[in-house]
Amino acid sequence: MALTLEQYATNYLPTRGLPWPIPPTFQPKKARPHLERYPLKAVLWTAYGTLLNTLQGELLFEHPQVFVTENALDKTIKEFNMWNSMSRKPGAPAEYMRELYNKAFTTLKMLGHGSEKHPEVVAEQVWDDIVKKLLQKEYKFDAGLFGALNEYVKKIAYFYHSSIQGCGAYPGAADAIRLLADRGVVSGLLADGQCFTPAQIHKALREEDESFDVNAYIPVNLRILSAEKFAKKPSDTLFKAAVAAVAARGWKPEQVLHVGSNVVRDIAPAKKFGFRTALFAGDKNSLVATGEHLKEPEFRPDILITELPQIAEVMAS
Repeated sequence: MALTLEQYATNYLPTRGLPWPIPPTFQPKKARPHLERYPLKAVLWTAYGTLLNTLQGELLFEHPQVFVTENALDKTIKEFNMWNSMSRKPGAPAEYMRELYNKAFTTLKMLGHGSEKHPEVVAEQVWDDIVKKLLQKEYKFDAGLFGALNEYVKKIAYFYHSSIQGCGAYPGAADAIRLLADRGVVSGLLADGQCFTPAQIHKALREEDESFDVNAYIPVNLRILSAEKFAKKPSDTLFKAAVAAVAARGWKPEQVLHVGSNVVRDIAPAKKFGFRTALFAGDKNSLVATGEHLKEPEFRPDILITELPQIAEVMAS
């Protein structure tokens, strides 16, 4: 049976003995928590910059330094045995792959999704375009190990993104989700994220708590991810989907807390749709909030936390 994304990320890749970039240095922010108690049914987490520590608090499609991107592409070519099916052009293989990657990415970005103001590019579609070109030149892959083409390109996308930026859990991330579950509060995702984001959460939080299982703690029907909706924050599309997802469980937005580290992309749109809001101000790297922002009602969160487990203290008994 083919590997799932979680199995690929957590069990298979670590056995390959490959080098991986490390997450950025955690830089605690000097701030004072502000906690209020609310009767909550669920907490919807932002992924990158809140649960997961990544460069710039985001998931990047290319690294700011070109040589890092090219190293990641070269690593991807070797890992998935692509070179024999690539055109023999002058220059390094990674340079040619970067042309293919940029062309596919730019095309998908320009296509957008209808009238969406904040379209999201779907990572596996970039690699689907590339792999289909390679298949025309007798490229082959192990479907028994990786799954059919639609599953294979997801694993390539995970591998490439893991190669351009380190990703790790913020301190206490696994504890925070477990503490919520102990209090009967469900965790979900309302996040800019790709098909492999739950797998990254699974892997990273298991490094804090080896018993953590993303599928046990974060139900699939409460994972509202930008790649699935073809829209990224602060798009109304994403937050309307979140309203619908909680309504399907019989909850109102005011019974749900959205946690994020960016007042513009996380807090303001969540407030607009009636959610309770919590700003994670624990890391200088991911926090996007100024004193001026916090003076404005539209940006001001209901709660401010500096450590993720503090979220359990806002649950009304």
